[in-house]
Amino acid sequence: MRIWFILFALVALSFNAMAQKPDFGTTRSAKDSLNRVRDSISSKPFVPKASTTKVYHPDSLHIPHKAFVRSAMVPGWGQVYNHKWWKVPLIYGGFASFGYYLVINNQDYHDYVTEAKIRRDGGVSKGKYASYSGTYQDFFNAAAGSQRNFQLCIFGILGVWGINCVDAYIDAKFIHSYSVDNNLTFKVTPTMLNQPVYALNNNGYIPGVKLTLGF
Repeated sequence: MRIWFILFALVALSFNAMAQKPDFGTTRSAKDSLNRVRDSISSKPFVPKASTTKVYHPDSLHIPHKAFVRSAMVPGWGQVYNHKWWKVPLIYGGFASFGYYLVINNQDYHDYVTEAKIRRDGGVSKGKYASYSGTYQDFFNAAAGSQRNFQLCIFGILGVWGINCVDAYIDAKFIHSYSVDNNLTFKVTPTMLNQPVYALNNNGYIPGVKLTLGF
């Protein structure tokens, strides 16, 4: 009986072994190979994006004095030397504005003075102020106001010229001596501070914190 049981067990194991199919690898078609090649071509390696922030390092060959002198000779020339082209229209826009009001106030001054003299002498006004009912004193006051505005326009032109020179010098100084970027550093370190003379005690030093900001 035991022999028949062992024989039956061996037959059952043989059937189980025959039911399992050997794996000889999956057969791949030519289309699959083509897809693999296409995927490998279309896929790109990962490249980290570089920072687009420009870093301007100091340029010892850039001369601030030269920028100042050029702007003093020809307004805007120093800005061009500093590669700040966008400031040139602003400079000449300021000159144009003050120059326009300079001419207007000068013309008004002469018209007011002429009209004031006519009314003082009792003559007949035929100018653009003939319809005005003011006295000659009113026109003299108006002429004084126009003269004051005329002088302010002259100071305005000189001011634009001076600001143009100072601006060119400061920009050139930064280009010559400092880096203009976003790389700021902030450092906190412990330190020892000297006490004032009137506050000295047994310990001549007191602990403190030192803050350093680097541009």
